[in-house]
Amino acid sequence: MGTFLSRHLAGRIPRLRLMCHRTPLARDVLEVDGVEAVRADLGDPRTIPPAVQGVDVIVHFAGVLFAPRPARFLPVTNVKWFEHLLDAALAAGVRKVILVSFPQVEGPTTFERPATGRLDRKPVSVHATTRLEEERLLMSQTQSTQTVPVVLRLGLVYGRGVLLVEAARRLARRRLLCVWRERTLLQLIAVPDYVRATEAAIRLPDAAGIYHIGDEQPVTIQEFLDGLCAAWGYSRPWRVPMWTVHATAELFALAAGTRAPLTHDIVALGRVPHWGETSRARAELLPELICPTFSTGLRLCR
Repeated sequence: MGTFLSRHLAGRIPRLRLMCHRTPLARDVLEVDGVEAVRADLGDPRTIPPAVQGVDVIVHFAGVLFAPRPARFLPVTNVKWFEHLLDAALAAGVRKVILVSFPQVEGPTTFERPATGRLDRKPVSVHATTRLEEERLLMSQTQSTQTVPVVLRLGLVYGRGVLLVEAARRLARRRLLCVWRERTLLQLIAVPDYVRATEAAIRLPDAAGIYHIGDEQPVTIQEFLDGLCAAWGYSRPWRVPMWTVHATAELFALAAGTRAPLTHDIVALGRVPHWGETSRARAELLPELICPTFSTGLRLCR
């Protein structure tokens, strides 16, 4: 997600500072005038102040994803690491901190009863629970400060190059892609609309609080994967009983290491039907979408 946003912003704003730890940054982005790289470790608070000094807006994505047994590390890598960054941002007088989140932090929601920006829910997965803790931390710690808090709860971001989409492509090519039978509501957002909404949150001085960023077409996870496979020319995913998904999830993750697209907690997160109320984002950030429906955005995945 950070690479998509950096490519969009490079050359569009005068100065873009990209923080990295171990993963190399995209070379094409670093070659753009006004882009600089800084190395820091969110696990080591001593390395962060130089990275945020003189920064006007921070957009935070960082964390560990797709690693097995996330309950062991997510309270640290999500919450504690973000707390380190937020402490440094407040000390440096950063004007705005934007946290990228997702609507599942409110638990199961529907098109008729969408997520609305509540912070008092109890999510069912460790990923969602720790991300909600980050949201609460941001909102509480910025009170009575000059730093403006912004949370962008994104629908599932899709497009060519998105990690989950490309993992599905590899599995579908080998006829290994499967999905549970239970229909699960899914809210999507195409890459071009995600980056434009985030840019608006960066630029607009009045942007503040929690925004839900998503398109206008409710789909199920089954319809989403079926559509991807049809666009790629592959057979649709196998429909399998839920127990088989759980039986293979952690073994898949342990075998594939940190790049595994499937763990028990990711399955728990994926099974949460969700829909966010996007009217505030439409009014304040992004009045019109390039891809208002999955049908119009599917071409981006080919």
